[in-house]
Amino acid sequence: MSKPDIAALRRHYADRMTAPVGPEAAAIRAAFARVPREDFLGPPPWELLGGGFAPAETSDVAELYQDVLVVLSAAKGINNGSPSLHAHMLHLLGTLPGEHVLHVGAGGGYYTAIVAELVGASGRVTAVEFDAALAAQARANLRAWPQVTVHLGDGAAYPTEDVQRIYVSFGLARPADAWLDHLAVGGVLLVPLGAPHPEQTGARRHATDRAALLRVARTATGYAARFHTAVSFVFAAGPTAGDAALRTALWRAFGRGGLDRVHSLHRTMLPEGVSWVRSEGFSLGFAPP
Repeated sequence: MSKPDIAALRRHYADRMTAPVGPEAAAIRAAFARVPREDFLGPPPWELLGGGFAPAETSDVAELYQDVLVVLSAAKGINNGSPSLHAHMLHLLGTLPGEHVLHVGAGGGYYTAIVAELVGASGRVTAVEFDAALAAQARANLRAWPQVTVHLGDGAAYPTEDVQRIYVSFGLARPADAWLDHLAVGGVLLVPLGAPHPEQTGARRHATDRAALLRVARTATGYAARFHTAVSFVFAAGPTAGDAALRTALWRAFGRGGLDRVHSLHRTMLPEGVSWVRSEGFSLGFAPP
């Protein structure tokens, strides 16, 4: 049996994963076509999670070039993510060549490498991963991209300088102060904002029950914010998880709807009548910033 043409597989995969974005996805499509996914997933066999989330093992590289989740840590519920979803997220992020991007929750580094392709040799990517084993893997996997620096630690402590884009790959209840402090004017922060069910226990507590992508753009006067696609992600630990009151308030706000009315993020507690969700130091409001 002849070996598959991996380069051709990767090109077809890139076309399919970026097709919903349309012609504006040319740079993202090219990045997906260049980065070898198999190099970021550990040795085969790989454990795949399909649409029905029934695990299946494979050593066939061709199966990685589908819109499937690939397990990175079964014990911690961490996977490589849906390529089509990340293509959509990267489109919303809008990364340009030469920019400095912070990628929080880098995992094994696959999407970090795609971001590195988007910023090019003149750009920079600061990647942060909380899990020590994954951070070590990401550092090894990303050696071919010298514009990337990988840090082991809490992503809420980064960046320490202004960046143009912040790409977050896990669910959270509130953005970190450092992200808002160091997002340059004109820059974009993309986060999966949401919460687990307030009564969830066990492993399900570590994933969002209600969440959607929140795109935050810093303006000269504040932070514009709009919700996009509903998503499900592994949920944060640490300061971005918020407190129980905020998580419950978020879960209830998603249940009420009205996401299309959100237009701004505020670092204060807004009054009830003008806010979609409100807490000490973080609110989402209905009026533009």
